[in-house]
Amino acid sequence: MQTNLSDTGLAISRQEAGLAGGATRSAQLPEAFAGKPARLAALHRMVIVGGGAGGLELAARLGDDMGRSEKAEIVLVDATLTHLWKPLLHEVAAGTLGPSENEFDFLQQAREHHFRFELGKLAAVDRLRKQIWLAPLVDEAGLEIAASRPIDYATLVICIGAVDNDFGTPGVRTHAHSLNSKADAERFHRRLLALCARAELGSGDPVRVAIVGGGATGCELAAELASAADIIASYGVQLARLRRPLRITLIEMEPRLLGALPADVAARVHTDLLARDIGIRLGRRVAEVSAGGIVLDDDEHIDCELTVWAAGVRGQDILQSLDGLAINRQGQLLVLATLQTTEDENVFAFGDCASCRPRLFAPPVPPTAQAAGQQAKLLAVSLRRRVAGKTLLLFNYEGRGSIVSLGHDDAVGKVATRYGHELTVDGLAARFTYWILYRRHLALLLGTIRTFILTVGQWLSTRIQPRVKLH
Repeated sequence: MQTNLSDTGLAISRQEAGLAGGATRSAQLPEAFAGKPARLAALHRMVIVGGGAGGLELAARLGDDMGRSEKAEIVLVDATLTHLWKPLLHEVAAGTLGPSENEFDFLQQAREHHFRFELGKLAAVDRLRKQIWLAPLVDEAGLEIAASRPIDYATLVICIGAVDNDFGTPGVRTHAHSLNSKADAERFHRRLLALCARAELGSGDPVRVAIVGGGATGCELAAELASAADIIASYGVQLARLRRPLRITLIEMEPRLLGALPADVAARVHTDLLARDIGIRLGRRVAEVSAGGIVLDDDEHIDCELTVWAAGVRGQDILQSLDGLAINRQGQLLVLATLQTTEDENVFAFGDCASCRPRLFAPPVPPTAQAAGQQAKLLAVSLRRRVAGKTLLLFNYEGRGSIVSLGHDDAVGKVATRYGHELTVDGLAARFTYWILYRRHLALLLGTIRTFILTVGQWLSTRIQPRVKLH
């Protein structure tokens, strides 16, 4: 196992990776830690593996508190150099959102929030020595930038997210696209543009897209693609003549879409997708994926040039070999209500990579950004209490509703009120609620003033740029 820098989608120098001349430690220390190696060596070191929404928020909270005051050393590890909020990936894939203005450098965040960033991919955990090992770093030419290296920890937090569950379906890994990362979304978008160009310059027929999975990701991507397709086609001639330049089919094995959401929200989304001429197949299982399409369980063949797999999640393969840490059938780490792993009180896990049942017989915490954010907030307090020798807090998930994006100006969902009731919202009101959730994430990372400036700048840029990214 190794981390290839080309997989990050970024070309970086040794200096940018913080590895110049073998200086793997001091080059990566933020300004607040510079010149204090002896002091840092004596601090309780918290290593957070995974810079998704939950991991970065936890690092920022702990850094602003314990890192700034030198009560602990906070280290964030991620296999890429930048952070992008995962709920935005379907917009990046459709091209309605450019990733560059919505991603944040981990090194910059480390400097501003008083933690240290290490570029690398988790390869192993040695619980006896209390170390993690990172895979070797290599550049796009195969040159080794850094060998496999250990990082000591006093407290380890694993939040590396999840990957798609292909359920062993033949052809998925070879022929289907995923939306687990920015690189996945950009790869899908390039393929979409290439197929649209081929159709425009060739047959003039609609581009056929199949989306497997009728959860939030599948439904949001279908709606976003339908909106983007008309804009992409408007730049051409042949595709512009078509009523729908993309022929989208959404396939779900359950009897309805959005099984985790209330039935009335699912029905509203179903109606909206049908109005956009999106074909919906419910209660159907995909038996095989090929280069030319997919085969359903009754041997029906659906022709398509582009397949997206968004049917469930599972833990990453590395979790199966983490020095005896217990996992469930989906490959997620089993954790207690304190978010400690069941086998080691020094190892915590949260987010999509962990399975937490806060109470006996309670359902597992859902794999959503909302849940990860709540867990990160609790851990920021719990880990401070741990260093102080106090008891840990118990996690209790509070469902605050769910919003499903249906394009630039539309959304639908449920929002919990302070009195415990759920309020149905749709249209611009729901879209504004969806927008606010992201701004809260930005405010934690950037502060209120910078978030406001960024928001205004992004709004102004949309006035002069194409509505869909065309490259």
